[in-house]
Amino acid sequence: MTSTQQREVLQRQIWQIANDVRGAVDGWDFKQYVLGTLFYRFISENFTSYMEAGDESIRYAEQSDDIITDDIKEDAIKTKGYFIYPSQLFANVAASANTNESLNTDLAKIFNAIESSANGYPSELNIKGLFADFDTTSNRLGNTVKDKNQRLAAVLKGVAGLDFGGFDASHIDLFGDAYEFLISNYAANAGKSGGEFFTPQHVSRLIAQLAMHQQTSVNKIYDPACGSGSLLLQAKKHFDAHII
Repeated sequence: MTSTQQREVLQRQIWQIANDVRGAVDGWDFKQYVLGTLFYRFISENFTSYMEAGDESIRYAEQSDDIITDDIKEDAIKTKGYFIYPSQLFANVAASANTNESLNTDLAKIFNAIESSANGYPSELNIKGLFADFDTTSNRLGNTVKDKNQRLAAVLKGVAGLDFGGFDASHIDLFGDAYEFLISNYAANAGKSGGEFFTPQHVSRLIAQLAMHQQTSVNKIYDPACGSGSLLLQAKKHFDAHII
């Protein structure tokens, strides 16, 4: 699948998720749930790859939490900066999302556990607050627990349905493209919460190209008026494509 095709699939999938939760979650808030879920899937897959260390027969997601010793957990945290038990992995949570009557509270506990796993380690400050914007108990998701769980399940299933052969194998920047797509579509109605600070992609792309014209090496990119980060994302793409 080409990068253009992957990007089109990503955008269609995001709109499908949006349709599933439409009317309950404001567009600007909705992007936090999609991006948070994408990130949850990414760190789960990344952590699984680390635990399996190239040996697919290990099947970390299918293991029991009971096999995790203190030494295993400590070594993983020192290397990855955090720890995720098999039962806490995105794939396992998404698989049972539709039937999990305590999905919203389970997710909150999992996110808290992932962040807390870094307590006392050098990575603590980097991990703390990773899921701060992903409020699984917010009334924006619905007035009842059932409503909240249905919409959370829709987001989880939607992100689980993105089949790019894993994040590492994707030809596009999933987070960057998802973020830009969401923010560009919702910025117009976001007011000061985002719309006034979003630079259209074509403008950001031109600025990035001008700033890096004839540059052979770059070690810092600075946007003194950074709002949504769209300009920095375009700069990164141009940097990756044209500067070694």
